[in-house]
Amino acid sequence: MSVAGLLLAAGASRRMGQAKQLLELEGESLVHRAARVALEAGLAPVIVVVGCHEAEVGAACAGLPVQQVMNEGWAEGMASSIRVGVKHLVSRAPRAEAVLLLACDQPAVDADFLLSLLRTYLAEPERIIAAAYGGGLGIPALFPYRCFEALIALTGDRGARALLESGEPLAIPLPRGEQDLDTPEDLRQFTRR
Repeated sequence: MSVAGLLLAAGASRRMGQAKQLLELEGESLVHRAARVALEAGLAPVIVVVGCHEAEVGAACAGLPVQQVMNEGWAEGMASSIRVGVKHLVSRAPRAEAVLLLACDQPAVDADFLLSLLRTYLAEPERIIAAAYGGGLGIPALFPYRCFEALIALTGDRGARALLESGEPLAIPLPRGEQDLDTPEDLRQFTRR
């Protein structure tokens, strides 16, 4: 099984007012934590898509065996990062059977949850598998190879949501998955818990 991890870390974090990828929880930046968790789950390669804060995000991943790829069009939104990352994956790891999309602002995601997605993929290798939280589906989400062309064709800021809505994915509950860190208030609430 060859499943790559694609960590989307190119955004400007406008609502946060600073680069949320670099915020620290328990002494570790969010981007470093997300990349480490992906590696612990056995994803390979792990590709970190950088953009607005390229140098700082890249430096935060130093010491981890990840591939960094620049998204020059990061301002378009999440779809541009997915396109850049999947194109990089196809060119650098053509044997990848699937890709697991991740964000760095979801502190509830750990290696155990990613392993549950991978176990489900082993049983259902042609299905899209997505995290279920907050009454819907989202990332982390695993897309089999048959979806790569559709991922490369995405546009806009909705990421892969259209694929999740049309692909009848398998849903894996992610407890507290709706707790992403988009604003300073989100961070305050999470650290209070």
